[in-house]
Amino acid sequence: MSGRTRLTLAAWGATLMAAGALLPLVKPATWIFTAAFILALVSGVGTLARRAPLARPLTLLAQVAVTLLALTVIFAHEQAILGFLPGPQVFTHALDLFTAGAEDVGRYAIPAPDTEGIRLMLVGGVVAIGLIVDALAVTFRKAAPAGLPLLALYSVAAGLSGGGAGWLWFLLAATGYLLLLLAEGRDRLSAWGRVFGGAQRSGRPGSSVASGGAAFAPARTGRRIGAVAMGVAMVVPFALPGFTGGLFGSGDGEGTGGTGKGGTISAVNPLVSLQDNLRQPEDREVLRYRTNARDNSGMYLRLVALDQFDGTSWKSSVRPIEDVPKQLPWPEGLSQSVRLTEVTSNFVASEGYEQKWLPMPYPAGRVDIDGRWRYEPAGRMLVGDDKQTTRGARYTVSSLDVQPTSGQLAASGDAPEKLRREYTKVPASLPADVKATALEVTRGARNDYEQAVKLQDWFARDGGFRYDVEVESGTGVQAISRFLKDKEGFCVHFSFSMAAMARSLGIPARVAVGFMPGTTQTDGSVSVGIRDAHAWPELYFEGAGWTRFEPTPSRGSTPAYTQDNTPSGSATGPAQPQQSASAQPSAAPSASESCTPQERKLGGCGPEEALAGAESSGGGPNPLTVVLIVVAALAVLTLPLLPLLWRTRVRARRLGSAGARGPEETAARTLAVWQEINDTAWDYGVEPDESQTPRRTAARIVRLGELAGEPADAVHRVARAVEEALYAPNPRPAAGLTEEAARIRAGFHTAADRRTRLRATLAPRSAARLRWSTAARWSETTTRWSVQRHALVARATLPFRRTPRETG
Repeated sequence: MSGRTRLTLAAWGATLMAAGALLPLVKPATWIFTAAFILALVSGVGTLARRAPLARPLTLLAQVAVTLLALTVIFAHEQAILGFLPGPQVFTHALDLFTAGAEDVGRYAIPAPDTEGIRLMLVGGVVAIGLIVDALAVTFRKAAPAGLPLLALYSVAAGLSGGGAGWLWFLLAATGYLLLLLAEGRDRLSAWGRVFGGAQRSGRPGSSVASGGAAFAPARTGRRIGAVAMGVAMVVPFALPGFTGGLFGSGDGEGTGGTGKGGTISAVNPLVSLQDNLRQPEDREVLRYRTNARDNSGMYLRLVALDQFDGTSWKSSVRPIEDVPKQLPWPEGLSQSVRLTEVTSNFVASEGYEQKWLPMPYPAGRVDIDGRWRYEPAGRMLVGDDKQTTRGARYTVSSLDVQPTSGQLAASGDAPEKLRREYTKVPASLPADVKATALEVTRGARNDYEQAVKLQDWFARDGGFRYDVEVESGTGVQAISRFLKDKEGFCVHFSFSMAAMARSLGIPARVAVGFMPGTTQTDGSVSVGIRDAHAWPELYFEGAGWTRFEPTPSRGSTPAYTQDNTPSGSATGPAQPQQSASAQPSAAPSASESCTPQERKLGGCGPEEALAGAESSGGGPNPLTVVLIVVAALAVLTLPLLPLLWRTRVRARRLGSAGARGPEETAARTLAVWQEINDTAWDYGVEPDESQTPRRTAARIVRLGELAGEPADAVHRVARAVEEALYAPNPRPAAGLTEEAARIRAGFHTAADRRTRLRATLAPRSAARLRWSTAARWSETTTRWSVQRHALVARATLPFRRTPRETG
């Protein structure tokens, strides 16, 4: 195998190994195979082009063309000309996919579903990084700088995963980069032979004798860049915030992983922006409905159930979804002996309310709605498919008002073993004080029902808890322990903590997110505002199924079956929707909208919960998160521009000095301008030779730089000024040196080709002086420290040394 082939394979492998950090972000992670295939295709085309051989720019252009064709065939073959040639429709479709992908990453939690938009963003991003790595490491034979795009890929993935990209992914990415460096080193050794040692190269071009400076070998460059890359890769994930509610810190709904039959629904945390909405000063209507229920105080509108607690957050499990059946299955665990009332409600969602979950009373038995909606049986939830949202939706829901008695709940049997196992899981990291507090609170309870009621009453009434939306909304095990100690929080803390404590006692529990019933209007309709959103725990009792509890003080309504007096009465027959029950969105303010600031401050405006999923703050990335990611990415991408920035600063310092006053100042200024002219020539390919006199150096610059006319005369004029500054007893001030330097630089720019001009501007060769000065300072510092260290050791050990007389 040739050295170039080995280097190509190493670049391909290093890119995929760094891309491994992206795998925890999306499920299923089959996109990596698509990316690997396209990368292999691009690498193969690069290998053929280099063997032809083609010029480097043409090789890179061929790889870009193949990348574009491959992405077109995979993601936009229906819009392509002849199925593979990109046209205007292809780019329009790609833009739509990127837009959809950007919306998806702001909506889904980790792991997000493998939607078409997210898939294009991942595959396109990894292939672009792979193309850059291949170009740097193989085409331009610079494997060391190829660590920068690999570092950017890993750092962004590590930051977004919020800890999902752990040490294993870092080790994998670092190994890939080191293999790339080893492949390049082996290729160089095979081409030039092994270096056995000898005189070191001087740190200055044009000199033939070593000056004692360290050799700047490619292997050493790779090791240094590798060390910096690994260090930054370990630090950047700590600088970036973790993400638990969405790929960019926000999520308001959830989507499907496919169309048609089957598919899955991905985990989501719909509470990410709940606290922000709770702090909004004004309410806003998101939903309006009419119902034939006699009392709707307990008719919570449920969106989603969070049934998985991993110690970091509560979220929905990844479950299969199906088409919405005409009649939903009978609720799990619900017995016919429990008092049931059928309720029919007509809903109209506001145009300003847009998310993927459909608000419904629980448990719904039938849903009539147009659009692309799917059904998740375990949580009895409807979720929009293929960009379907609640915006402006009109639908009718037939549901059951389940009213068990306290006696029925107390006498409930054991839950099915499979359900009990799944819904009583708690992380091993759950602090011991959580279960200890649960046991203390429920002391004396004779069954699961009494334990649940004691927990609810302790949170809502007896435990001294205070409702406060200003408390940070952490959801992990430490947040629960801190909440139990501080005793202040909002519905997230109360519902999450009660569910976790119930699970620690062996009671199946989960957290529901949705809306409270809302405010009845004068026309009989019910208005649900953004601040009617809420989270509450659901506990499972055999015979009654999943049952709502309300631990949040002064919010919502306490279920009748948890109070001393259970409501009586016979069940009514199936309810029919009224002819006038065509709920319409209204511009009329709800009760909470008419509250004065003083009433709102005193808590007299009714429920103040809010929902993740509102248009104003429910979707899209967190601005702080976006800023941090952009700053980190720009910092990585700015590294290659450091030579340009340093060169610009040095030029301004050399040419921007004020007029000299004395002979010494005159000489210093003239020599600074002469140094700038030499570095300018070096930037354009004329290496400096410090052994020449100023006059011979000027002739050499003019000859090798192909200068003519005024720029050539300017070089000779400055050279004469340098000779006078060096040798004349009283050198005369030379006027116009700055203008001469600018004139010479313009002459080089005119005589050079485009490639040389770009190299002189973006990657000036004279920037090597920065490396030399840094190495010299480091050597001086280490030498001084070594001398001081030896002196300190000598002084410290002096009392213990033996004199010659003692040793004799």
